[in-house]
Amino acid sequence: MTGRKILNNTAFYALVVVIVVFSIFPFYYAIVTSFATGTRLFEVNYFPPVFDWSNYMAVLGGATFPRNILNSVFIATTTVALALFLAVTASYALARVRFRGRGLLLMTILAVSMFPQIAVLAGLFELVKFLRLFNTPFALILSYTIFTLPFTVWVLTTFMRDLPIEIEEAAIVDGATPWVIITKVFLPLLWPAMVTTGLLAFIGAWNEFLFALTFTSSETTRTVPVAIALLSGASQQEIPWGPIMAASVIVTVPLIVLVLIFQRKIVAGLTAGGVKG
Repeated sequence: MTGRKILNNTAFYALVVVIVVFSIFPFYYAIVTSFATGTRLFEVNYFPPVFDWSNYMAVLGGATFPRNILNSVFIATTTVALALFLAVTASYALARVRFRGRGLLLMTILAVSMFPQIAVLAGLFELVKFLRLFNTPFALILSYTIFTLPFTVWVLTTFMRDLPIEIEEAAIVDGATPWVIITKVFLPLLWPAMVTTGLLAFIGAWNEFLFALTFTSSETTRTVPVAIALLSGASQQEIPWGPIMAASVIVTVPLIVLVLIFQRKIVAGLTAGGVKG
């Protein structure tokens, strides 16, 4: 190996290390801060001298935070299930059924996902009030599904278009109905794309703040992002950095675990259709 290649490899790996450290350091420092209390919160310690679990005990021992976690789990899981069910059926129609205006409809679905949340907040608020869903989990499920569905439909439609048409034709010859084709033929093949879109939809619903703040008003119906933002200290002037960091770590770890568990499916879903034979 020549000196130039060694220099290039060294520079490449050094850049990778810098990027990894830059990406991971905020989360690492949040973990370190979550174990600090009192004056140690304002000391720069990259390696905590002691592990004080009082911040975690204060957060988990609170009256409503465990309930807020359950709210987020229920809302995010229901949103993913509803969005995937609607997206699978819609993607079958958009990818396999020929009808006038199919391309325009698909582009319209994609365009809907480009609207910022603040642009439709007033309209969604009126819809939530009209349906009497205000301050209930179903208000968030409705709004999250509306914003999640365009992305899931677009991804699954693109994925389903790449599936061989011969599989569907063979199922039709055997007398399979469209529902059987979707559930028995296409669904097993769609798992990588469904895992990818489902996980991204779950993360989006789990971390969403604006709708959760607007459509809920009581402590028992809030989700974890709003609950963390509204954590208060001993006085109005005090910001409880320790409990905030502890709560942030608590709600971030499940997402990391999910990504680690489904990382192979995620890669397969993202790269599906990328290589044409």
